[in-house]
Amino acid sequence: MNIGIAQIKPFKGDISANIKKHIKFIELASSLNATSIFFPELSLTGYEPELAKDLATHQDDNRFDYFEKTSTLKNITIGVGIPLKTENGIRISMLIFRPNQERLSYSKQQLHEDEFPYFENGNEQVIIQIENQKIIPAICYESLQTEHAEKANKLGGDIYLASVAKSQNGIHKAFKHYPEIAKKYTIPVLMSNCIGECDNFVSVGFSSIWTKEGKLAEQLDNKNEGILVFNTETEKVVKQII
Repeated sequence: MNIGIAQIKPFKGDISANIKKHIKFIELASSLNATSIFFPELSLTGYEPELAKDLATHQDDNRFDYFEKTSTLKNITIGVGIPLKTENGIRISMLIFRPNQERLSYSKQQLHEDEFPYFENGNEQVIIQIENQKIIPAICYESLQTEHAEKANKLGGDIYLASVAKSQNGIHKAFKHYPEIAKKYTIPVLMSNCIGECDNFVSVGFSSIWTKEGKLAEQLDNKNEGILVFNTETEKVVKQII
């Protein structure tokens, strides 16, 4: 299976502009024979908690119809970040489009304390199944919590996918934690990070892939947008800078 992760610089609070950017990356991922492409945390709005109330939407928002149609047309699974409304609040979510299937969403279950004024916790772990492999998504803060990876292992996860918006300090923690998780559970770990200003910090990219042995297979830098496509059988990576 060829699983792709994107590193983008989102337009702050501009969903329309970010949809256009996502389309460009999805087309590139498809041309690289990726069977899936996943984007950073809140990729369609940028990581902007103070704007989330105004930007939050629903899973069936017709602005995302392109992703649904393209998923089926190109046989590619697409995971994008968006704040989703619930009956009681707003969640940090990944909206997932799968070929010939209904939309699926996963919401961050463990929030950082800074996020509590703006968001509520998700309450269910979603498994994304592609070609008989189980992808376990994790969104930023929770991906650095050992218990989340333990749960992923108990669910039979084959790939651990971290969709994040991380500063330099967060990246230092990630580069220590993710290889350990990969080795402990014999599972590849993929981290999709954004670049540029986010909320009150700068996200520094370095989107990376670790093999099930915990070895760094490939990474992007801290300046450029790009894509990494990981073959789960050969453990080889195709890298494309944009």
